[in-house]
Amino acid sequence: MEITEKKEAEINNSSKDSNNNNNNNEFTDSDNNSINKEVEERQARELKAGLHPLKHKYVFWYTRRTPGVRTQTAYEDNIKKIVDFSTVEGFWVCYCHLARPSTLPSPTDLHLFKEGIRPLWEDSANCNGGKWIIRFKKVVSGRFWEDLVLALVGDQLDYGDNICGAVLSIRFNEDILSVWNRNASDHQAVMALRDSIKRHLKLPHSYVMEYKPHDASLRDNSSYRNTWLRG
Repeated sequence: MEITEKKEAEINNSSKDSNNNNNNNEFTDSDNNSINKEVEERQARELKAGLHPLKHKYVFWYTRRTPGVRTQTAYEDNIKKIVDFSTVEGFWVCYCHLARPSTLPSPTDLHLFKEGIRPLWEDSANCNGGKWIIRFKKVVSGRFWEDLVLALVGDQLDYGDNICGAVLSIRFNEDILSVWNRNASDHQAVMALRDSIKRHLKLPHSYVMEYKPHDASLRDNSSYRNTWLRG
């Protein structure tokens, strides 16, 4: 997959304007001030080093699912941290060395989450949230995954502070993209995220987006069954 200077510029520019649409903050003032201070200190160090800091630090995770084994313990044991990054330059170094979706075995999950958030329903940042789900034919999933990664890293999606991460699930007959958010009960944020995903991915009208709260996934032990259809 070709890496271009144009895409690097898009991430760099959007990271500078990252506060435009992030109005939904669930932290207390004290927690938020502490986090903001840490972020500012990190960004200052990276700027001093001549780098281009992102608003958030991210982690790529990889899961190779064991066919027929569905216990939560088995799933957690299979989650492996690949690499983290917090600058435009760091992102491209990581991304250039990642295997492309078309080369990954099935069933496999590739996760991109903000630092401090594990790709688990039970994580404190995820437990009250849910995810938007889009199913793709395998021949096109890689392109849409790359566009989603760039939008996420560049903080281009609306209500960015409400977003936890994204997952690409490689399956036998299809690939599934999902975007996880913090608060499933915030209807405005959930629907705004849906519209923002559609807009940034230039999603054709023929694609259906589905939403599922994580507490529902915990009840039926399934990520993608029994979803809510929301257009």
